[in-house]
Amino acid sequence: MINIQNLTFGYHKKQVVLENLDLYLKPGHIYGLLGRNGAGKSSLLHNICGLLFPDAGNCRVADKDPADRSPEFLQQVYLLPEDVYLPNLSIKSYLDIYAPFYPEFNRDMFFQFLTEFEIPVNNKLQSMSYGQKKKVMISFALATQAKVLLMDEPTNGLDIPSKKQFRKIIAGNVKDDQLIIISTHQVKDLDSLIDSVLILEDKKIILNQSVDQITEKLSFKQVMNLDEIAAPIYSEGALKGYAVVAANSKQEPSRLDMEMFFNAIQSEKQQILSQFN
Repeated sequence: MINIQNLTFGYHKKQVVLENLDLYLKPGHIYGLLGRNGAGKSSLLHNICGLLFPDAGNCRVADKDPADRSPEFLQQVYLLPEDVYLPNLSIKSYLDIYAPFYPEFNRDMFFQFLTEFEIPVNNKLQSMSYGQKKKVMISFALATQAKVLLMDEPTNGLDIPSKKQFRKIIAGNVKDDQLIIISTHQVKDLDSLIDSVLILEDKKIILNQSVDQITEKLSFKQVMNLDEIAAPIYSEGALKGYAVVAANSKQEPSRLDMEMFFNAIQSEKQQILSQFN
């Protein structure tokens, strides 16, 4: 579905953001794209959807070159940006103008999502709060039924109940032929939703693993004393003892703590990545 080889992109010669980046992603998955501020996550998403163009390398999405911006490509790819700028229209007018660009757009699905988010359908977009606008655009993005759905910090601006509703809606509506990439710093919001983790660092994807692969190689535990773990790779102080990442030598089941996993890579990168070589 997405096949990127040796992609290099920069805003100018002195600011190369992505360099010789390789990435292969398959449909039927929800990928979490993690990285520090300025690592290039948004730039990568914009290259995938054809809003930015590589300086070198190849990017193929749904067997198309995003840079061509063909109608067939644009109908199958949707980017939900972090900041949404909406015209002074009613929700229904916005729908009438923009929904026809997406042949698979499902109006019933859109209004169902609005109901679940508790958004009145007669509202004008400009009269809404930032969080309400975000809910409308999340609903629109999902209703396009685009084969490739890119979301940049989708939970920013959502309150706690809305974040729960977001997870429920995404989990209940992703299809086997769809691919979703969610770029986020709010990893605790998405721990239970993402099934594969991408980490962008040093201008490249340094990790592309499923949650199952991560928990097969690594164990995530809470312990009172570090002596309880034979060889912890990374630890953080917790309310009751320590949160620990260790090699899963005994093949014990554990639940991925995505925030701690990301912090562990920042602190002990080579040791963590060596578990997957």
